[in-house]
Amino acid sequence: MDLDEVDLAILEVLSRDGRIPITQLAEAVHISRASAHARFKRLIDEQVITGFTARVDPVRAGQRASAYVTVFSDQTQWQELREQLVAIEEVHHIAQLGGEFDIIILVRARSNRHLRQVLLDKIQTIPAVRSTRTHIVFEDVQTSSSPPAP
Repeated sequence: MDLDEVDLAILEVLSRDGRIPITQLAEAVHISRASAHARFKRLIDEQVITGFTARVDPVRAGQRASAYVTVFSDQTQWQELREQLVAIEEVHHIAQLGGEFDIIILVRARSNRHLRQVLLDKIQTIPAVRSTRTHIVFEDVQTSSSPPAP
């Protein structure tokens, strides 16, 4: 789907406030309410917008320990490994990469002890995981999820 400047503006506004009323969205991007509604619906139907979520402060939500874990894996097992990682409640993001390691995951846990337990008992016991490296997060900084400029 080709996105024009108005579509990108709509995505920018929604990335800042996914609960904005259509009327205010239309005003923000300088189009009619009917046009904003039609474009919004099209962006959902075309799966450019795949859902809505709340931004949660992990520390205030009880997840006081976080780490990015780089994974060296048996790449022929990617589909199964992905499913196993998705099933781990503490895994919040998974990306398959090219480069020095195969996968990077974001793990959030209640404490360092809980984080260690997740790493040792859940992630490292998956047969396709050859080895991991853990990078502790000292501070999270939420950035905008704005779409790229045209």
